Amino acid sequence: MEKKEQKIMVAVDQSEESMHALSWCLSNLISDTNKKKLLLLHVKPPPAICSFDTAGYVFSPEVIAAMEKYSMELANSVMDKAEAICRNLNATDITMERVIEMGDAKNVICSTVQKLDADTLVMGSRGYGFFERTLLGSVSDHCAKHAKCPVIIVKQP
Repeated sequence: MEKKEQKIMVAVDQSEESMHALSWCLSNLISDTNKKKLLLLHVKPPPAICSFDTAGYVFSPEVIAAMEKYSMELANSVMDKAEAICRNLNATDITMERVIEMGDAKNVICSTVQKLDADTLVMGSRGYGFFERTLLGSVSDHCAKHAKCPVIIVKQP
């Protein structure tokens, strides 16, 4: 019986912490002996605007389209950087898939883990202390509690 391909999802954004987590994953979880699929997940924030801003001004469709274009360019830039890390660490023989979603990161990450049936989730940690986590919330803390698979949170040294 052939072994099932293991799916490892790495949440990536423009932060150094997420790229370090990706590097750690490639160095420690990916081996030549097991069939693995690397899912690179980037979550774009939801559109912060509708047709009105806080002062009541109407945004033109061109402004909204430009903001969406910028958001997509940023997502592609993050994915290009992640794929470059994979190439630099000679992880070219593994199957990679780009996954770009939109919404609140903590909820989207957990739902995407379940939707794509990921076996493991790898994330970076920004190293927030108690007060920052209390005020800002922590995506990695939320995912560690709610994701339907094992979660590895990688801290930078």
